[in-house]
Parts: sequence; C-alpha cells; structure tokens
Amino acid sequence: MSSTEEKKYKKFITIISIVIPIAVAALFGIKIPNVEPLSFLPPIYASINGFTAVLLVASVVAIKNGKRKLHEQLNTIAIICSALFLVMYVAYHMTSDSTKFGGEGMIKYVYFFILITHILLSIVIIPFVLITFMRARLGNFPEHKKIAKITFPLWLYVAVTGVVVYLMISPYYV
Repeated sequence: MSSTEEKKYKKFITIISIVIPIAVAALFGIKIPNVEPLSFLPPIYASINGFTAVLLVASVVAIKNGKRKLHEQLNTIAIICSALFLVMYVAYHMTSDSTKFGGEGMIKYVYFFILITHILLSIVIIPFVLITFMRARLGNFPEHKKIAKITFPLWLYVAVTGVVVYLMISPYYV
C-alpha cells in the first residue's frame, strides 16, 4: 500500500464526508413544487436499512468464518444500500412535508433520543465506512480490522435505528 494512494483516498473521503451531510441538509429544505409526494418511499428505505443491518451481521459472520470474498461483497452491497437509502430519503423529503411524531409522554423522549442519535451517527459513520472500505481495498488489513471494530457497531446502530424510527413514526404518516 502506498501512502500516496492512501492520501488520495483520504482527501476524497474528507470531501465526501463533508459534502454529503451539507447536501442532505440543503436538499432537505428544498421542496419541488407541483410534484406528487413520494409517500411510498419511507417503508422502502426503512426496509433497505433493515437489509443493510442483516448484510452487516452476515458480513461479520463471513469474515469470522474466513470467507473474505463474501465479506467484501456483503460490505459493498451494504454501502450501495446505504447510498440508495440516502437518495430515497432526500427524494421523499424534497416532495413531502416532514411527519411530526404524535406520541406523548415518555415514548416521545425515547423517540427523539433514538432519532437524534440516529441522525448524528449517520453523519459520523460516513468517514468510518469509507476509511474502513479504503483500507481493505488497499490491502491494509491490520488497520482495516482496527477501524472495522468501531465502524461495525456504529453502522449497525444507524441501520437498526433507521428501522426503529420508521416504525415509531409510521402511524403518523398522512
């Protein structure tokens, strides 16, 4: 692994890790006028989050069983799923009003705790996933393994809580 290659990737990862959250925040505030709301998307992108969680667990099982190629394929699919989720999530919010959580009492605090940690960690996880992936692609497996021990639980949390947030707010969709 050359340090030049790693520097090139790190620059790209830094840019992507900054641009994605800013673009999502900006696009979240833009509503496309005179279009049909894409109200069918939330259960689809929640399902993609659930599928991502399954892929991540299967990926860990694969690598623990020495199936490196399968591990790589599962993680690549998980990254693609996360990108698809992001596109659908932004498309939904550009065509639909945000849904307010209607629960009251303690459940409201639980919902907002899960939602806020989900959102914050979904931003934090971007560079972790990309760095973990880059280290594997460059063959730096000791460093890949070190960061994967952090990336896996964070990414799994984001995927699972995406489903939980959907399940908690779905009764309030119009």
